[in-house]
Amino acid sequence: MNRSTLSETLQLGLEAYRIGPKIRTLRLAKDMGLAQLGEHTGLSVAMLSRIERGQNFPTLATLLRIALVFGVGLDHFFAPDEEVPVLEVVRSTQRLKLGDKVDGPISYLFECLDFPVKKSRFHAYLAEFSASAPMSRPHQHVGAEMLYVIEGTLELKIHGRSEILKRRDAIYFDAGFEHSYRASGGHRCSVLAVVSADGAVMPNRG
Repeated sequence: MNRSTLSETLQLGLEAYRIGPKIRTLRLAKDMGLAQLGEHTGLSVAMLSRIERGQNFPTLATLLRIALVFGVGLDHFFAPDEEVPVLEVVRSTQRLKLGDKVDGPISYLFECLDFPVKKSRFHAYLAEFSASAPMSRPHQHVGAEMLYVIEGTLELKIHGRSEILKRRDAIYFDAGFEHSYRASGGHRCSVLAVVSADGAVMPNRG
């Protein structure tokens, strides 16, 4: 279809799909010249060139012939040119506090900060330790974990090693080793915990 025969509204609508550039991307990915594509489709090099440059828009029949060469469906050319970014807002009022128990007393409360996100690349939690909370049950899980102390002081025990983390301190460790934590210094402690996606388990359940 020649651009001159189309209404301005239709031209703008077709331009948004960037059909020509998508054809060119497919062709170059196959290391194929316009002449070769012409042989497969029966279209002239001049016509294909105009289509790729956006000077002409292919009919559905022509586009189907091109699609068959590359093994794609027509939907490939009409899909959005850019993926919609993943965006989830988690309000503080939506979060649910869960507890970790050690033979009775709760060692800490935690909230999942990214629970609505499907296939998240990591998992983030806000953990709160009371001043009198006991050391959490030693646990382990696949992946890595990173802790950032927002308030107070945290004691982390891992693989026979003990670390005291103060406000604004951070630590990264292999969560495959048993670890446990508690507030230190007689004050409550708040911690941001980030776990890699391959450790997709709730804290203290690995």
